[in-house]
Amino acid sequence: MVRAAVLRSAGAPLEITDIDLPDPGPGRVRVRLAAAGVCHSDLSIGRGMLRATLPLVLGHEGAGTVVSVGEEVTGVAPGDPVVLNWAPACRACPACAIGEPWLCDNSGAASTGHYATLPDGTPLHPGLGVGAFAEETVVDRRAVLPLPANVPLASAALLGCAVLTGYGAVHSAARVRVGESVVVYGLGGIGLAVLQAARLAGASPVVAVDVSPEKEELARRHGATGFLLAGDSTARAVRELTGGRGADHAFECVGRGTAIRSAWSATRRGGRTTVVGIGGKEDTVSFSALELFHYARTLTACVYGNCDPDETVPVLAEHVRSGRLDLDALITDRISLEDIPAAFERMAAGRGGRSLVLFDH
Repeated sequence: MVRAAVLRSAGAPLEITDIDLPDPGPGRVRVRLAAAGVCHSDLSIGRGMLRATLPLVLGHEGAGTVVSVGEEVTGVAPGDPVVLNWAPACRACPACAIGEPWLCDNSGAASTGHYATLPDGTPLHPGLGVGAFAEETVVDRRAVLPLPANVPLASAALLGCAVLTGYGAVHSAARVRVGESVVVYGLGGIGLAVLQAARLAGASPVVAVDVSPEKEELARRHGATGFLLAGDSTARAVRELTGGRGADHAFECVGRGTAIRSAWSATRRGGRTTVVGIGGKEDTVSFSALELFHYARTLTACVYGNCDPDETVPVLAEHVRSGRLDLDALITDRISLEDIPAAFERMAAGRGGRSLVLFDH
């Protein structure tokens, strides 16, 4: 039995309770969590904005230590530190075959299966295939990524989603080059990671945009050279900070139609707007046929950083070891399982960066 944060139905309060977690079967790995990040996707699932099979254990961004492995598992062993991968690629579907594992047709299969039970026998599903808001979890072998040495285990949890997504958005999806200008809309955990990645890429200037003036200091610590409050005139202000042309790259990390539209308008003619945030299906964005032709901008989405976690996590670990990436700077609140609802409220209100659940074993 392990303690976990259980969501019984969309919109219901989280229940911190014991769950019965079985030993790992063939091809499965049991992991003792050191830490789990609180991501906006968890909030969206909790509020019913993203579909999920319920009841479930929330949480998908985590790191921990392998406790035991099932038959047919190779590559990891008990005692190994690992980062959890919420979208493991099957390596066999059409998307994987053409080198796009982030679009794997089968990466979400684990989230629909039972992996544990409540004390009354009710079957439980793992949130996004991981169930990281628990002292321990059992996942597919492909969902554990060995953590290279000399990377702090707790903060390494952020490599599993926020940092990998933000870094990938800059280096894999947009391919930002030295000297190109960047604007980042939304300064939650992923937006802050995008700022750090833009700094790593040598972008200049790097403009941060958020609805909260309290985010300015945080943005500048992560590499922003300018800060703007979101509003009707934001796109115009971005152009003023980029020589009147607009940014070479805009990253939308909010997941709202208005922010996507503003990011598009803040991008220079021929520039690139990358949508990283996950929006609602009823929230629409419109463009005229003429402006699509005239501005010749590229508008694209970014899924899990458009990168392969198996290859990218070691690269990120090396950046952490060298001091080029600062994981601790992304963490503004260190909390327990019981504090997750308050972390959701902070996130919904646009306060702080990443909240990190720490497990005291």
